[in-house]
Amino acid sequence: MSLNQKALSFVAASARGIRASDPNGVKAVPSPCMSVCQMDEALGVCQGCLRTLDEIGRWGQADDAYKRQVWARIEERITRYAV
Repeated sequence: MSLNQKALSFVAASARGIRASDPNGVKAVPSPCMSVCQMDEALGVCQGCLRTLDEIGRWGQADDAYKRQVWARIEERITRYAV
């Protein structure tokens, strides 16, 4: 697995922060992009932000509800991929 453990730790902390903050959805949801932008072929996710190509492509036009769902999936992936 070629996922960067430092990136995983950072994205995990960010995901927890997104889940814990602003439950009413007043603030805009930030992008998980870390400017790594390399896909892990085996896992099908970016090595930096753990998003799929579809999630990355849809992000710019997505509403905050969708973005929060993506953050939740990122958090699930961290749990699954972290070794």
